[in-house]
Amino acid sequence: MDIVVPGAANLWLFVCAALALLLVPGPAVLYIVGRSVEQGRAAGLVSILGIHTATLVHVSAAALGLSAILASSTLAFSVVKYAGAAYLIWLGLKKIFGSFEASNSVFTRPRRNRLRLFREGFVVNLLNPKTALFFLAFLPQFVEVDQGHVATQIFFLGFTFTLIGLVTDSTYAFIAGTAGDLLKRNHRYLELERYLSGVFFIGLGLTTAFGGHNRK
Repeated sequence: MDIVVPGAANLWLFVCAALALLLVPGPAVLYIVGRSVEQGRAAGLVSILGIHTATLVHVSAAALGLSAILASSTLAFSVVKYAGAAYLIWLGLKKIFGSFEASNSVFTRPRRNRLRLFREGFVVNLLNPKTALFFLAFLPQFVEVDQGHVATQIFFLGFTFTLIGLVTDSTYAFIAGTAGDLLKRNHRYLELERYLSGVFFIGLGLTTAFGGHNRK
């Protein structure tokens, strides 16, 4: 069976629009930057894989029309939104009040299980209803209805968006990881790092909870 995709002109417009959107730092990018500065490029890249696995879940939901539930139900939107915010705040509090052992080497960075990093990135993006609504609103604009197979076209566009996101987010991770390597040479930064990271995640959670109350 042939795979139905939007025409070349429409697809090119979509790629340009997606690239412009992805280059503007949003909550996911800030999360990746925080992880990369704190734990290095590898941690950032694993977090990216978790985030964009959740992106594919949102894309599939948009293709199947499930995201419309969030768009039509204030309760469902609020539950998912505040669950995601609470998770980010919990990560920040755990970072601040968790056990900390000073290292004799200024180059030592905290180790984190990669599966755990993947899971945290996945949950952060999955519990973001704005991502679901974004795909529900954005992807259909580039669908060519006269070709039919709308769900297939939406999924193709979402998959393309995810691939572009992997590239742009990986760039942020490499830059932030390099900056983190420089910061790790500062012993004072090592002492303050967990507080900075904790406050960062708490702030991100509060922004998620109280920013943009109206669904658009």
